[in-house]
Amino acid sequence: MQKKLNIKVGDSVRVTSGESKGQEGQVIAIDRIKMRVTVQGVNMIKRHNKPSAANPQGGIEEKEGTIHISNLMVIVNGVPSRLGRKLDDKGKLVRYAKKSGEVIK
Repeated sequence: MQKKLNIKVGDSVRVTSGESKGQEGQVIAIDRIKMRVTVQGVNMIKRHNKPSAANPQGGIEEKEGTIHISNLMVIVNGVPSRLGRKLDDKGKLVRYAKKSGEVIK
C-alpha cells in the first residue's frame, strides 16, 4: 500500500539538505513507490543521448533529477513550513501549515 504524502504536484517547495540545499521550485512529478519528487529547476543532471532518427545530432540533455521527499519543505506565503491534516468545519480533511495554521489548497 502506498503511503499518503503531504506534498502534491504544483506545490512550491524548498530543498532542506543535499547538493541543492536552499533552492526553491514547483513540484512537477511524484514517484510514490520510491518516495522521490521532481522539482522544476532543482537537482539538474545531464543525460548523454545517442544519435537517432528523431535526433540525428545526439548530444547532452540537461533535465531535473529526483529528490527524496524528506529533503523538501512546502513554502506557504514565502515561509517554509511543515504540514499537517485536520478536519475543517464541513468535516473534510484538509492540509494546513503548522507554522501559521493556514489551510493549503
